Amino acid sequence: MREFTITVPASSANIGPGFDVLGIALSLYLTLKVTVDRDAPCAPLNCVIKATGEGCEEVPLEPETNLITRTALYVLRAHDVRMFPVGTHVHVHNDIPLGRGLGSSGAAVVAGVMLGNALGNLNLSKRRIMDFCLMIERHPDNIAASLYGGFIGSILRDLSPSEAERVEVPLAEVLPLPNQNSGGIDTGLRPPTPPVDFARSIEYRLSPNVKAVCVIPNFEVSTAKARDVLPTAYTRQDAIKNLQCLSMLIPSLGVENPDPELVFSAMQDTFHQRYRRVLVPGLADILATMSPRTNPGLLGVCLSGAGPTVLALATENFEDIAADMISEFKKNGVSCTWKLLEPATGANIDEA
Repeated sequence: MREFTITVPASSANIGPGFDVLGIALSLYLTLKVTVDRDAPCAPLNCVIKATGEGCEEVPLEPETNLITRTALYVLRAHDVRMFPVGTHVHVHNDIPLGRGLGSSGAAVVAGVMLGNALGNLNLSKRRIMDFCLMIERHPDNIAASLYGGFIGSILRDLSPSEAERVEVPLAEVLPLPNQNSGGIDTGLRPPTPPVDFARSIEYRLSPNVKAVCVIPNFEVSTAKARDVLPTAYTRQDAIKNLQCLSMLIPSLGVENPDPELVFSAMQDTFHQRYRRVLVPGLADILATMSPRTNPGLLGVCLSGAGPTVLALATENFEDIAADMISEFKKNGVSCTWKLLEPATGANIDEA
């Protein structure tokens, strides 16, 4: 019998002006409790899945359709391992709201790659795990935050022509959907492996006094829909403004006691929030009415990822800040919940 636990934190991306650049790991978790018992009954692909927590009724429990296990199988087959070990049982417990801009799919991909790495005894480094994650989901800001933890910036490197032949791997090619008589059709082909050091990341210092007030509306916004509303080009003025804010935001959040007015000015964005306001009723009012002067302790407000969650960085008065944000949403007919989260350490595995 082998037992181990994989824990992956949630993440918020696009922090302020850091569109597709900045991410922060947050203290909500996706947890996999895994056992391998070779005396267990036979199962499709040798794997049984159980799910509890957020969205458990929406998560497929077949290993050929579940994102975590399909990702794990991709990693295994990329290393010429065709199946899960006999008797694999994966209990997935999720505390991360689905489709709310808190990195639920990124966390699932990180968990899947770590699962494949552990089950195959592949000894992949975290940098190589990052490469495999990005073959499934091309959002290094979320992936890096969940994998490494903390307040983090990331960059995708330019690929050579041969490396760029495959931008992302459709999971249907790794594990085709099953027919009625099979738990998954195995083509016998080895799927493509990612380029080495596909992305690089760096962790920035974040003041220990900073926490995240996350107000979570009761509806989802798909990443694809949120991308569709963005322009295909930006003016020089908008690009310069975002770069100016980004250059100020990173160091201003790293001092022991951040200057609220400085951080608030540096949290302004010209790349995505103004276009995504139509998808999140109440966001425009929150951005227009809340500031350190109206809400003591507030540092800045931004859309978390593609939304609809709105994240406020703050040092005190967390409940009052959340109440004001919820009130603005309520005026727009949107009900919400909220969570006070802290920056989190990255994904880890604990062998029993």
